[in-house]
Amino acid sequence: MNSLPDLLLHPTPTLFFTGKGGVGKTSLSAATALALADSGKKVLLISTDAASNLDEMLGVPLKNTPVPVPGAPGLYVLNIDPDAAAEAYRQRVLVQMEDAAERETVREQLSGACTTEIAAFDEFAGWLAGDAIEFDHLVFDTAPTGHTLRLLSLPKAWTGFLAGNDRGASCLGPHSGLKMQEVRFQAAMDALVDPAQTTVVLVARPDPGALREAARTATELNALGMINLRLAINGVFHASLADDPTAMAIEAQGRAALAALPPELAGYPRDEIPLRPFDTVGLAALRALFGGGGVPLPEAVQTGAAYSDLSALADALAADGRGLILVMGKGGVGKTTVAAALAIGLVQRGHSVHLTTTDPAAHVQATLAGTLPGLQVDRIDPKLETERYIAKAMTTRGRGLNDAEKALLLEDLQSPCTEEVAVFHAFSHVVGEARSRFVVLDTAPTGHSLLLMDATGAYHRQMMHSLDPHTAERVTTPLMRLQDPAYTKVIVVTLPEVTPVSQAAALQADLRRAKIEPVAWVLNKSLVAAGTRDPLLSARLAGERRQMARIEAGLAAKTYLVPWLPEAPVGVDALGALVRQKAQREPLG
Repeated sequence: MNSLPDLLLHPTPTLFFTGKGGVGKTSLSAATALALADSGKKVLLISTDAASNLDEMLGVPLKNTPVPVPGAPGLYVLNIDPDAAAEAYRQRVLVQMEDAAERETVREQLSGACTTEIAAFDEFAGWLAGDAIEFDHLVFDTAPTGHTLRLLSLPKAWTGFLAGNDRGASCLGPHSGLKMQEVRFQAAMDALVDPAQTTVVLVARPDPGALREAARTATELNALGMINLRLAINGVFHASLADDPTAMAIEAQGRAALAALPPELAGYPRDEIPLRPFDTVGLAALRALFGGGGVPLPEAVQTGAAYSDLSALADALAADGRGLILVMGKGGVGKTTVAAALAIGLVQRGHSVHLTTTDPAAHVQATLAGTLPGLQVDRIDPKLETERYIAKAMTTRGRGLNDAEKALLLEDLQSPCTEEVAVFHAFSHVVGEARSRFVVLDTAPTGHSLLLMDATGAYHRQMMHSLDPHTAERVTTPLMRLQDPAYTKVIVVTLPEVTPVSQAAALQADLRRAKIEPVAWVLNKSLVAAGTRDPLLSARLAGERRQMARIEAGLAAKTYLVPWLPEAPVGVDALGALVRQKAQREPLG
């Protein structure tokens, strides 16, 4: 039976799907776009996630221009590719300049990671501001919450920055050439805050962390003037067998989370989408997500690997005595839990550890819920790092300037792209700190982390280009430290599901192109390790075994397993239990 969510009864022209990583934003946004197209509408599904897997889900290669989806008349898909957007933006700016010296100067200004982000935003703003006039609906599949809030705040930030500012230059080029963008950015802001134009769907799972994130997002979006919000609870599960402890515990966890719904969310319209026994890959599965038909389940496969647990990984990492441990992966796979557990495990083994995060959502403190001697915990706070960066720049670059020149410098430094530069500098400092002790870095979800890696690479190229060969031999850049397997250990965290595994493989491929080789994968929340007889969960367990077989076929050098737990591992004691020291283990790698 078809059970379309209420959000499809009277949809606005623009629909935004946002939420914590791993809650199913891509599945729900794609299923919604497909349902609208099936009803006869012309729909453009746009991904703003640099690590999007819409191509796998829809079976069509993603491009920076609308591509029709075979088998779904009226549905088109587009991925805002940051690199392609940045190059297109550079060419648009440079072609307007006749002076060669000026062109070269501006090309250098437009080479940083902040230009990549802002150019992607510029394309995003264009669709909101009227580029999509031929479509009935725009459906946005966004990056995980922290990055999306940054994206949605940019129209307001840039319109404020450009107001009355026609001097100097920024990562978008000369300010004098940006006044035409001001109208475009304002139009994007107007569309976002118009409840008749835009609906924001806060996607969550029946999980306290995902619901807290949705509540925080609702508060921040309200502050930006976006008030037309609704809630979609994905993956609601009802057990079939009362004597299956795993199934009953999963249902009880979900019920408890929804019963304790944050008050910030209580007044919003709500849809609940049941947990399905299949992965949402392919049009049939996306239609079936809302109850439109069935999906044949693939045959089960056998796996033959013997997996070590997280304590074995902590043992192997501790053997180095110091170093940088980067915990990476798609949003929602448990990076923060794994990073916090490994940090505690290293402290258990007698080491001093600095645990920090580049994730704008910053869940480390909530996951630890306590302190531990020998463990320093903090975060790279974009706002604080920007304030520090501006203060330092005014002290150094502002030395010797008159009042008018200082005012112009401060004006330029208050550009929204300064934040990206400031975060990179803080990241570089943390990388260098691992020369003397362990630093465990809980990174932002994949797309945002790759932009940070791009900034690291751009800085490395700029440094090497500016130094003579003799001096360059004695310089060690942050990228060189990340590429050094004796200095940096990259741990890729994933879930035993098709999309997270595919995205982990794509992340690993991107890292390898940067000559960074992950040493291990962590497969989190494994039902195979927990065991179940529930029919629906058993079907999902068969899917998990298929993903384990993919990993065993050569995706990971070494894989460690964390079982699904009846109680989420929150707090120093619960996390410490995951990494309790055991017998001697084999070395990492």
